[in-house]
Amino acid sequence: METLEQLHSRLDSLQELRNIVRTMKALSAASIRQYEEAVRALQSYFRNVERGLHVALQDMELPSGNGPRAAGLSAPTREPARLAAVVFGSDHGLCGRFNEVISEHAQQRLDATAVAPENRLLLAVGARVAASLESAGQNVEEVFLVPGAADRITTTVQQILLKVDEWRAQSRVHAVYLLFNGHSEGSRYEPATVELLPLDLRRFRHLREKSWPSNSLPTFSMNRDRLLSRLVHQYLFVSIFRACAESQASEHGSRLAAMQSAERNLDERLDDVTMAYRRARQDSVTSELLDVIGGFEAITGGGD
Repeated sequence: METLEQLHSRLDSLQELRNIVRTMKALSAASIRQYEEAVRALQSYFRNVERGLHVALQDMELPSGNGPRAAGLSAPTREPARLAAVVFGSDHGLCGRFNEVISEHAQQRLDATAVAPENRLLLAVGARVAASLESAGQNVEEVFLVPGAADRITTTVQQILLKVDEWRAQSRVHAVYLLFNGHSEGSRYEPATVELLPLDLRRFRHLREKSWPSNSLPTFSMNRDRLLSRLVHQYLFVSIFRACAESQASEHGSRLAAMQSAERNLDERLDDVTMAYRRARQDSVTSELLDVIGGFEAITGGGD
């Protein structure tokens, strides 16, 4: 049976741990909000980029087959010669099965292609997800740190874009996927896949079915190839940025859920230890009283 001092020490430790858990809950809740705001801020700009691509392509005949495409992009093929994927995870733990979920999804998605494992190139954003992928038998070529705040995502996205250019120029990569946990609401998330490249420019033609947001008809005056190149670059940038922001919102949501569960368990444990401490203290007081009474009776000879 634990002594009164041991129980008191356990109570102090549990209280300190609960304070840490509450602090992490508050940080996760605040972080979720900033990444959600970043994703919402991108939506309007993303729509404008899509409309710009629609305008630049509306009277342009796009080639079919496997030949070169506008803006230097390759046409989609049934199975690319080499495949690359960017997997977004976390650098830190205490977020449940966040990294395991996206790692399993990435493995299933890559195995669904006919590309042999030796022809797959993986870039992991987050040391934890990189370890999870490697333990599953995937070869991770490079690992990037997860940006610590929303205003640092831009730097990571630029590094990823440089890596994509390197893959296409040096490794004959024809397809690039983004795999991340897409944020829904609160602590809920679902694994998602975005086919970053090849970019099928013909799908932007479908925007013609929607009404134009202004009274003036869309047009442009600059060189078409230059316009397409810049719009495609912005499209890729926003796609990667959104994947990274959603992944981090999901990470903090998962961590928030884990901390809420840990807090409930700690509260239950604190109640148990507090009850044990009170019983031990009562037993100690009772024992001291019995000793005092016994001593008094011994001194007085048991008289009244």
